[in-house]
Amino acid sequence: TDEHLDLDDGRWEDIHVVTGALKLFFRELPEPLIPFSHFDKFIAAIKMQDPTRRGQCIRDLVFSLPPAHHDTMKVLFRHLCRVIEFKEENRMSVQSIAIVFGPTLLRPASEEGNMAMHMVFQNQVVEHILNQYSYIFPD
Repeated sequence: TDEHLDLDDGRWEDIHVVTGALKLFFRELPEPLIPFSHFDKFIAAIKMQDPTRRGQCIRDLVFSLPPAHHDTMKVLFRHLCRVIEFKEENRMSVQSIAIVFGPTLLRPASEEGNMAMHMVFQNQVVEHILNQYSYIFPD
């Protein structure tokens, strides 16, 4: 909305409020950051046994995203990589971030399939993108 927020206001001091709002924003988008049309492609890519092929395929898929999705993903994942740099203080490792953001950023259009199996692969996709950020988003 056009609402002006003063992030220096005391109500924003709790980092959980800010991170919860960020996660909620992505969860409530009409379509996830990784569009429904790409869900099966990313899941198939993360299942590839050959790490070189898997990495190239995921990179190609990220580049195939609509520009707004791609650019938002680049900024978000760059920020999440910075969060991970401080994992000793904030206890947010690559795996922790992937668990928190996997199902939010990448989800199927309908939840008819095996949700538990989907979640494993959703987390692995996010973890892979975080671990390979500089390869997927070269400057």
